[in-house]
Amino acid sequence: MYTSKIDKPRSNCGVFGVFKHPQAATLTYYGLNALQHRGQEGTGIVTLDFEAEKNRYHLNVHKGFGLVSEVFKDDTILTNTLTGEAAVGHNRYSTAGSANNRFNIQPFTVNYRNGHMALSHNGNFTNFRTLRKELQDSGTIFQTTSDSELVLHLIARSEKRDQLDQVEEALNRVEGAYSLVLMTDTALIAARDPHGFRPLALGKFEDSYIVASETCAFDIIGAKYIRDIEPGEILIINDTSLMTGETQSRRISKVVDKPHHCIFEYVYFSRPDSIIFGENVDKVRRKLGKLLAHEHPVETDDDELAIVISVPDASNTATLGYATESQKNGQNIRFELGLIRSHYAGRTFIQPYQDMREAKVRTKFNTVKGVLKGRKVVVVDDSIVRGTTAKLLIKLIREAGPKEIHFRITSPPIHNPCHYGMDFPNREELIANRLDGDLEAIRKELGVDSLGYLSLDEMLNAVPKENMEGYCTACFSGEYPVPIDMETTKEEYEL
Repeated sequence: MYTSKIDKPRSNCGVFGVFKHPQAATLTYYGLNALQHRGQEGTGIVTLDFEAEKNRYHLNVHKGFGLVSEVFKDDTILTNTLTGEAAVGHNRYSTAGSANNRFNIQPFTVNYRNGHMALSHNGNFTNFRTLRKELQDSGTIFQTTSDSELVLHLIARSEKRDQLDQVEEALNRVEGAYSLVLMTDTALIAARDPHGFRPLALGKFEDSYIVASETCAFDIIGAKYIRDIEPGEILIINDTSLMTGETQSRRISKVVDKPHHCIFEYVYFSRPDSIIFGENVDKVRRKLGKLLAHEHPVETDDDELAIVISVPDASNTATLGYATESQKNGQNIRFELGLIRSHYAGRTFIQPYQDMREAKVRTKFNTVKGVLKGRKVVVVDDSIVRGTTAKLLIKLIREAGPKEIHFRITSPPIHNPCHYGMDFPNREELIANRLDGDLEAIRKELGVDSLGYLSLDEMLNAVPKENMEGYCTACFSGEYPVPIDMETTKEEYEL
């Protein structure tokens, strides 16, 4: 599989679950399509079916490398293979466990003494190394190198008799970030870690319950958003839930003083049409852009119009916020489409002596030269990670002949990797860390006339903070809310 080094943190994963609908697999397929931005390496759906003649349940599984539309390109997979009224689905971007190992594609399945179970997980367990060694020393055989498999082994090895007690015990042992969906023979179980790092929402479609990483997955099928799964909540959906219209909940025993929602979900990961952590993403991103306009304006005069362009698609709404707020501040500035993104760019086949990253940037973006030529251009983006792709993008814009290029970023400099479900490069590769936080050095390396990052305080001012809600800002501040085992690479446990 071809992968290239990136200048963005990779999205973590997308999870989806349906309980008791005759078209469970089809609903899951559409939900995963809406969540495609959260993972593109692999995808899978598992359904639960009941064989009346044998009086037993069985799982149907289909998964593979690639996008949802590629893995499920044969319509009969959904109608003939993935039968049943309950389903879980997963879009994968690997943050623990190799991207090239087919066994790492979720959902994971198991058949143990209490029946069948299928698991979809978004996040990272920070005590993965410790728990894996403990389980291996006691004889557990792992089928994958993904940290997600830990949960199934902990459940299966539990000495408790009740399945929900087993699940609760397992989740009380893992630490870190997890939003997960478990499907059993009788229930759909959704859970979030006590810090609430990753989003997870509950919805309803007709008489069935739906669980998804983002509410945009509800919109595509016409489901109604009910609420978020709470941090530290284990939500149980079963036949009783359908009869009474009420779900059951348990609590993970670990108590934290406040949640630590991943603030990057607002900055970059989530779709702007989703509701994340109780707030519309579009609203937050526009506010990020407005605050950036106040903190880092670009000087203009009445005789010279400056244009503001986004780096499609993640920074589109933040750029609108920057432009409108700049106009309110009396600046002669206007939003324009200066970059066109191709959504159909495939692999880039180029000669060995050519720059692979440059080919990828040129395949992905094209400039509108008539908009950029001779203009003072403000480019608004959400983040800079390595700086490699940003540098090439600025080079591409420079070729269109602008008078000046001013780069504005709706988040602070990234100095630290994430251990809670985002895939960042090593600390040494992060441009802000590599250049010791020297903004002038970063500006020169990127080749822009000025550079402005949104400060951490202003970024926190843009996000909702009702009921003392907190956010994880470890990638910016270095303050990790959950202790971390020694760093584990994706390929560490590969054969």
